Amino acid sequence: MDRSLLKEKAKQAKKSNKKLIQRLSKMNGRAVDQEVHVLHEEVFEELDCLTCANCCKTTSPLFRTKDIERLSAHLNMKPGDFVQQYLKLDEEEDYVFQSAPCPFLGADNYCSVYEARPRACREYPHTDRKQFQSILNLSLSNTAICPAVFEIFERLKQKI
Repeated sequence: MDRSLLKEKAKQAKKSNKKLIQRLSKMNGRAVDQEVHVLHEEVFEELDCLTCANCCKTTSPLFRTKDIERLSAHLNMKPGDFVQQYLKLDEEEDYVFQSAPCPFLGADNYCSVYEARPRACREYPHTDRKQFQSILNLSLSNTAICPAVFEIFERLKQKI
């Protein structure tokens, strides 16, 4: 889905998605996880991240120390040099990329450091994690970034 179209659709669905979040927050956590995980599998059978890569084009993962160490080793760099070349501290004092898109994203939407990518990239869009209720607001934000999250929310509204 085109980035601007996704953003517009997410904006239009925001009110109904907030109502969904209110319902989900009152439900049994295990039941929410089970429902979301089933939808995660269904949606990712239908969507190919390589056709989109919007997450890599528009947002930065947060880098933990282990991420910096793994990526810098992968690139044969010292961690300090990696930080200086690629990262900055954001408003919350977290390391993020200096700019978007990700410097390791290729024109074909493949990641040149895929095997060493940060944990946040490995786990994105977080719709298959346990305790999904703890990230409802993050997931709401992700509906404007990731077509899969948007679709999972749409399907949840049909089921719940």
